[in-house]
Amino acid sequence: MCGQLGFRFANPVTPQTRKRIQLVMAVALALATLRTAVIFYERYTEKSATAERPAEQPLDADSYVVPRKLHAYDLKSARELVGRPVWVREGYRSAYFSCEPARLRCDFRQQAGLLGPIQRLEVKDVIRVSSPLAPGQPQIMVVFEQEGKLYAFSVGAMKGESYRFFIDDMLYLQDPHQLYRHWPAEVWQAVDQRQVHKGMSELQVGFALGTADLHGSGLGVTRVLTYPNAGKPLVVTFEQNKVVDIQPAPPDS
Repeated sequence: MCGQLGFRFANPVTPQTRKRIQLVMAVALALATLRTAVIFYERYTEKSATAERPAEQPLDADSYVVPRKLHAYDLKSARELVGRPVWVREGYRSAYFSCEPARLRCDFRQQAGLLGPIQRLEVKDVIRVSSPLAPGQPQIMVVFEQEGKLYAFSVGAMKGESYRFFIDDMLYLQDPHQLYRHWPAEVWQAVDQRQVHKGMSELQVGFALGTADLHGSGLGVTRVLTYPNAGKPLVVTFEQNKVVDIQPAPPDS
């Protein structure tokens, strides 16, 4: 009857064809399973990394302080300091020498002292002098008065016709008390009295005690620094940029 109506059955699926179809489906299923596993793994690792990543600390008020810079490029531009007050950035780092600016001479044979932390100086002159400590490289010296005598310290040098200045790294052109006026009064009192208290930041301690020597790499949340502190060395430990411990330095440090 069916043959009379014109219907025809398709050829039956051979065992070889069935195996090929099953193989293709198995491969497709394996690829889909692998892709799903990869997606879940990527999401898991991304979530884990996010969970382990420390929360970013908000910037404190100090980070928004941008001290004014001179950007000196020759002797004339450096002499814009004359008649202006400046403040020492890094105390007990830079040596100063007795000076005769009228004769363009400084006594480099013996240093007269070290500039103190945020010491205020009135610039009397900026001069270029020869130094036996650096033959062929005249020094650019800032002249100031202290206890009725004239002294000078180097803020740069000249080699050939080129100048190299460190003024913006060595000096504040604005009163740090105004730049960091957001600090509490008790912090400024400690700084002005050359004292360090728990809770102070590394910058605040530097303003009080001057430069320091770092123990170890300085990486991580804990930093240990030794401050020479004008002959009274202190070992100060910081965690998260806050003082947590203050100890006298060992005699041999």
